[in-house]
Amino acid sequence: MGAFDELVVSRERPIVTAEFPSMDGGDLDTVAEAVDRFQPYVDAVNITDNPAAHAHASNVSMAIAVKQLGLEPIMQVVCRDKNRLAIQADVVGAQMHGVTSFCALTGDDVTAGDEPEARRVFDIDGPQLVSIMRTLSDGTYLSGRSLKHHRELLIGAVENPFAPPAHVRVRRARMKVDSGARFLQLQIGYEREKLEAFVEGCGDNGVCRDAAILPTVILTKSAGALRFMDSSVPGIHVPGDVIDRIASASDPLEESYQLAREQAAHALSLPGIAGIHITDFRHDDSVHRLVHDLRLGPAFSSEAGTTHTQTA
Repeated sequence: MGAFDELVVSRERPIVTAEFPSMDGGDLDTVAEAVDRFQPYVDAVNITDNPAAHAHASNVSMAIAVKQLGLEPIMQVVCRDKNRLAIQADVVGAQMHGVTSFCALTGDDVTAGDEPEARRVFDIDGPQLVSIMRTLSDGTYLSGRSLKHHRELLIGAVENPFAPPAHVRVRRARMKVDSGARFLQLQIGYEREKLEAFVEGCGDNGVCRDAAILPTVILTKSAGALRFMDSSVPGIHVPGDVIDRIASASDPLEESYQLAREQAAHALSLPGIAGIHITDFRHDDSVHRLVHDLRLGPAFSSEAGTTHTQTA
């Protein structure tokens, strides 16, 4: 069991994960530059799998590269592009190189991307993928064939607490945890009361006890990014007053940072929340600044545990 796995289990301090940038070519030096931006501020990074239905360097190759460079990868796997055979092959192949953390997603539809004529696969859905990963973790393929050399996998999933109806989202979270998910990364959202209701429901049904819940915050630069998410990203709604706050600010860049900081602090104040997940659209020093301001992550591990205990 690695350090990230142990932290998910023990939750001795708040967990910090982040979205690793997708890449369209390059070499290990290119990946290393991005790795340097995240160390030592996060515990693990998500390696995306053709996000928003756009082709990028493969999740398997990126996860292996990041692992070799000393940062813990969480390899995302979507159901949209591959059937169960190819997905199992990818997970087992990555595992051979020491990748043991995975996150299962259904995946955005191909109409969200720049090649909408691509064929959808969707041989399985997200909860089924979690179950398949658990089967691989236990040492067999879905068919029952044994894996000669297998490792225990840390399995995660995603959920959107801001999409109605709320009770269904809470029930879906429970189903994914029952299938084998040990952490849940949440969709970004700007309606605090919906996050609070979701977390309360997950407390009532034991999800907060059985899995680490990580709400997402996005570091943006301007109101334009918020408008784009509201109009073009499925599952995300940004209230008008939030957009107006950034648009009318004397320094939109700074106000955008303060918005993300407030969201992170609010999420971490909720009982049952195990940490945060950061998506960085600024590509500057904002990830470092955020974890420093909130005293989070491996660089502030001793302080983070104390701070979180006091605010939870």
